[in-house]
Amino acid sequence: MNLPETRRLRRLAEELEESGLRPEGTEDFRAMLLEEVDRALRPAVHERRVASSGTILEPRSDPRTWASGAQLEFTRGPVGQPSLAAIRPFTDGLSSWLVRRSGGSDEWMVFDRPAGSERDLVVLAGVFEATIIQRHPAGSVRVVSSFGVLRWEGFRWHHEPPVSSWTDTITPGSADGDPAVLEAMLRFAIHDLGSMGIGALLIYRSDAEPGPPVEERLPTPPPLRIEKAAHLAPLRHALAQVDGAAVFDASGVLRQLGVRLVPSSEAEETVKALRGTRHTSGRRYSYDDARATVIAVSDDGPISVFRNGAVLGPSYVGD
Repeated sequence: MNLPETRRLRRLAEELEESGLRPEGTEDFRAMLLEEVDRALRPAVHERRVASSGTILEPRSDPRTWASGAQLEFTRGPVGQPSLAAIRPFTDGLSSWLVRRSGGSDEWMVFDRPAGSERDLVVLAGVFEATIIQRHPAGSVRVVSSFGVLRWEGFRWHHEPPVSSWTDTITPGSADGDPAVLEAMLRFAIHDLGSMGIGALLIYRSDAEPGPPVEERLPTPPPLRIEKAAHLAPLRHALAQVDGAAVFDASGVLRQLGVRLVPSSEAEETVKALRGTRHTSGRRYSYDDARATVIAVSDDGPISVFRNGAVLGPSYVGD
């Protein structure tokens, strides 16, 4: 390895550690990780086309559990002939992947369907007990493992901690609603909306009683369920096209879309502004609707969770 490359990888290691990637594993594993992240950040260009890519590093779980855990069917084969370099052009980071182990025994793997969204990567990293490096066809680079998700934003890394790090904060008691629904809503906010730069306000109401008055500007939406994976794509598509809040009932079913939140005079006087209009509106609504949990997603990624006018969770720190 030449000196400029060594310096570049050393800088990359420092950037990753500063951004939340804990230096774990053997020296060989860390070297392999840096090599794959560097490749994703500095891809080859062919006739002005930049190829996507995907690598699964050091899977530790039993391969017999992969198909059922990921709800995918796999075709697998050893990387021998052709060589590692020869197989890379066939791994797109969506439905075809390179599997690398520091002790050798590398593989190629093909799924029966594409599974390359950030939400997919989080599931796969958990099922494989592995670290995943992906360069998405859209150009984004992600590193996903037990530490959460690192996204390269063109000039810096953004770290999203695992959803489990929010659990104790947002689901302290039964009065706040169904923990599974709250977790599904948070996963959707982080990995489907924030990762794609879609700003939104999600309101979860655990109380069947009517909430504070809001201005309804759109017809009643389809009853999409936040816990049903097949319903998330149309929900995301709709949220990318409308302003206002999406309101979900205690079961996680979408009941209102595009509503304008109207804070009370007390909320305006008591709850100070936070970031922009979306976060301020969501925070003040949570003050007026004490049984609601409000998730505000910025179009630049960070997530804030509000309850009773207070800020919860680690993604955005500030008051």
